[in-house]
Amino acid sequence: MRTDRLREEFGLTIDWRVFPLHPETPEEGRDLAELFAGRMDMAAMLERLGTVAADLGLPFGKRSRTYNSRRAQELGKWAEEQGAGEAFHAAVYRAYFVNGCNIALPEELMTIAAIAGLDPEAAQQVIDSRSHAAAVDADWQRASRLGVTAVPTVLYQGQALVGFRPYADYQQLVTASSPETTTG
Repeated sequence: MRTDRLREEFGLTIDWRVFPLHPETPEEGRDLAELFAGRMDMAAMLERLGTVAADLGLPFGKRSRTYNSRRAQELGKWAEEQGAGEAFHAAVYRAYFVNGCNIALPEELMTIAAIAGLDPEAAQQVIDSRSHAAAVDADWQRASRLGVTAVPTVLYQGQALVGFRPYADYQQLVTASSPETTTG
């Protein structure tokens, strides 16, 4: 992935933040055609996402619904604390974008947690207690303050790169934003 390459090439630490993409989506989900009615060609959008995923070497399935990601974001914050953030995020990606699972449902999230090597019963407690809601709220508020309106948005040294872009654009963001070192 591009973030892995950035870490290796520039020695960066990646700090993942979550974003409220369609937070009004009900637990049962929403049909994509309904969500984007009149705004875009669904077939073209899904084809573009599939192309981007293929370019990144990621699997991408056919899906027709979107689901509320709030619980998954809260559980992701917990997974990060457990040292399993990357495994959990990869499992959520596969469940949602490849298999079309409803990631708003606690039983789906417990399965995803188990796939990521986490204790499903502990995951259920996190979901039930909403113990990581404040962390997600803080990320959402930060996104709002920074004017983030799309995913992915990469912020580096006060500069933003929005959307799925070629790796060269990320390299340019880092090199153009890095402070110059001078000797005298």
